[in-house]
Amino acid sequence: MYQRIRDLREDHDMTQKQVAQILKMSQTGYSKYETGENDIPTAILIQLARLYNTSVDYLLGETKNPKRYPK
Repeated sequence: MYQRIRDLREDHDMTQKQVAQILKMSQTGYSKYETGENDIPTAILIQLARLYNTSVDYLLGETKNPKRYPK
């Protein structure tokens, strides 16, 4: 999961600082999600899925399909 959020961030040409600002948190706090030092809260997973237009299942590694499912 942690590698996926890093890969998605890089694929979107964003820095950790930019993503952290969107999530209204510190860059250091966000960095700990990417390294796996801290678990990612559900609310943050949802925000990341929306940001990258993917599913939470994809972020969690439950599917290889990055497409977001319709509501």
